Amino acid sequence: MKNVKIQYLFNSGFSVETEKHQLIFDYYKGSPRLTQKDTIVFASHGHPDHYNPDILKWKSNKENIKYIFSHDIQLNRPDESITFMSPDEETRIDDTHIKALGSTDLGVSFLIAIDGLTIFHAGDLNWWYWWDDTPEEIRVMEEAFKKEIHKLRDTNINIAFFPVDPRLRHNYSLGGEYFIKEIRPEYFIPMHFGEDYAAIKSFMEKVKDYSTKVVEISAKDQEINL
Repeated sequence: MKNVKIQYLFNSGFSVETEKHQLIFDYYKGSPRLTQKDTIVFASHGHPDHYNPDILKWKSNKENIKYIFSHDIQLNRPDESITFMSPDEETRIDDTHIKALGSTDLGVSFLIAIDGLTIFHAGDLNWWYWWDDTPEEIRVMEEAFKKEIHKLRDTNINIAFFPVDPRLRHNYSLGGEYFIKEIRPEYFIPMHFGEDYAAIKSFMEKVKDYSTKVVEISAKDQEINL
């Protein structure tokens, strides 16, 4: 995990600085510090809390920047700096390999191999088990969620960004717990929790017996060094 610096922006937004690159995921708001490194900006889907069109303005001051967008994001005009991806598609940008997986909401999730690391950003892939769901909705969601997670079973993930959403009430930890149990990432970084930082502490207690290290987030723009 040498030379990895992470900045929590907000919601599901993060900046990840590896040895040679900078990755920015699902920028919504916050103050990302753009570096001089080659930069790839990801947007997992078009919901406004995951995609802010202002990210396209960054290239006016930065030449070495490219974008990976989910297939559902619509633009007014073509842009050669953007690669659109659908579930189960793969692409390569220089020495970076990117695979899109599905979601249980809109868009995709991302699995990235870069600078000797494997990074997973779930986007809105989660076990969305709402307290008022019907039995059929519960069954369909569980099957769809587990189907995507099982695609990662043979993958050694160093850093995973994954939803821990307190709006799900008593089910807030269900997806994250299952992900850790099945995939065992080295680091698990919660996201999509709004400003309910207490939910992270509760989640950490639930998964304390696993080898995965859960990173505690306590403020916007927090810097995390792994």
